[in-house]
Amino acid sequence: MSSPDLRQMLAALIATPSVSCTDPALDQGNRGVIDQLATWLSDLGFACEIMEVLPGKANLIATLGTGPGGLVLAGHTDTVPYDQGRWQHNPFRLTEDNGRLYGLGSADMKGFFPLAIEAARDFLDTTLKAPLIILATCDEECSMSGARALVEAGRPAARFAVIGEPTSGRPLRMHKGVMMERVLIEGRSGHSSDPSLGANALEAMTDVMGELLRFRGELQAAYRNPAFTVPVPTLNLGCIHGGDNPNRICPRCELQFDLRPLPGMVMDELREQIRARLAPLAPRHGVTIALEPLFAGTPSMETPADSPLVLATERLTGYRADAAAFGTEGPYLRQLGMDAVIFGPGGIAQAHQPDEFIEVASIKPTVDVLRGLIREFCL
Repeated sequence: MSSPDLRQMLAALIATPSVSCTDPALDQGNRGVIDQLATWLSDLGFACEIMEVLPGKANLIATLGTGPGGLVLAGHTDTVPYDQGRWQHNPFRLTEDNGRLYGLGSADMKGFFPLAIEAARDFLDTTLKAPLIILATCDEECSMSGARALVEAGRPAARFAVIGEPTSGRPLRMHKGVMMERVLIEGRSGHSSDPSLGANALEAMTDVMGELLRFRGELQAAYRNPAFTVPVPTLNLGCIHGGDNPNRICPRCELQFDLRPLPGMVMDELREQIRARLAPLAPRHGVTIALEPLFAGTPSMETPADSPLVLATERLTGYRADAAAFGTEGPYLRQLGMDAVIFGPGGIAQAHQPDEFIEVASIKPTVDVLRGLIREFCL
């Protein structure tokens, strides 16, 4: 039995909702997508293993061939939520219009799987010297739990990986990390007419914000990578919540911020540096100050410029491998020992937007590059 054609596969994947979100009311499982991919790939002769990660959420490791090394074509099966009422097309129905294929996940990144399967079809009756692995993960958009589960399991074991995030058909070999942290200050309430009756958490937070901005300036003076459009690490003060009434001393205040380190910067070391800088502020204001990650964070990634995978992808696309501002599952595949390149159809500007799409014209060039990589690293 053979799998459906490329567009039929893309239509079926888009029609299967798999939103992941930190809001439990919006969060969904991905088993419908995983089971569909497993059915198609099993029919093509792949050995399929479904790895349960969380209730209703799983990874798929589909392998063609045996032996050490090999090439992984990797992607996540979840999408972000969509803006109800802002789409001109049905987000769960593949729609072709003016040379574009619209649908939630078309670019980010369900659209990569049919292209990977199409590329694999040419090698189904070929004896591979190294395995071809199609890897599908869960929860990339909110927690990276699928990628973390792979690291914990130590699988898949391969030498090279292509991550099919939307890159407009240009390879990327590095990206910044993503840290989202919160500072929680606990003070003491009291009547605002007498400051000695309490300890104002909001006032303490002003010093915390000043210290974070000074730290940002020091990081940007110390670290720079011209390969990135924004060549320095960034730190954004994103949101703040505190207090409840003007005439009450603020007893509690929370700040959430985003820090994006360059390759070579270690997240745990950055957290310890921030904790050390904030510690003296607590006794000064008579409060407690805690720094907590909102999630474990996604490390930065860098694959060496002279990696055989980087050189092959540059040769096949005609573009130099560049750097991305967004995070991917690449660092987790790097932890598993793989050289990783990010390469896929669609553009990051279309991701997480109403009327997400990929260009019809991008399909054949992407499949051709994937075929070339399979030929180079699996034959």
